[in-house]
Amino acid sequence: MKVFGIAGYSGSGKTTLVERLIPALRSRGLRVSVVKHAHHDFEIDHVGKDSWRHRQAGASEVLVTSSRRWALVHELRDEAEPTLHEHLARLRPCDLVLVEGFKREPIPKLEVHRVAAGKPSLWPTDGDIVGLATDAAIVSGLPQFALDDIDAIADFVVTHPGLQRGQSSRTDDPEHPC
Repeated sequence: MKVFGIAGYSGSGKTTLVERLIPALRSRGLRVSVVKHAHHDFEIDHVGKDSWRHRQAGASEVLVTSSRRWALVHELRDEAEPTLHEHLARLRPCDLVLVEGFKREPIPKLEVHRVAAGKPSLWPTDGDIVGLATDAAIVSGLPQFALDDIDAIADFVVTHPGLQRGQSSRTDDPEHPC
């Protein structure tokens, strides 16, 4: 499974970029999945719904299914948060997994950076950042793309050498084979 990360601070535009990249990648014939990391308590069902009530009652997992989709909610309770690679193992086979968040994982990543957000760049301290999507020119030595140049970003993602090998740009880490 090929894995490519979209990293950046909250408010940088990661979700918007991923949302726009998916159809561009699909138009290139790729089957794309997404792993999204949330840094806070999040809900995918709503207060009062049956699945929410089952979780509140103490169920470890609740699977909601219909003729159009299914979702599995797993409550960690006192368990440790699973690693990215444990999550990747849960996915069905696909051509490419875009990983939104998990900015410290050793996978090839495109940093999304907005100067107006007032946050520092990640690339100076993260050797797995292989390109930048930004609203300003940044002297970095890395390939740079305008935030709205979706076709160029999609081309970069599908042709990135680390992606072609299906592994991290760090080849010395046997614990992270993706």
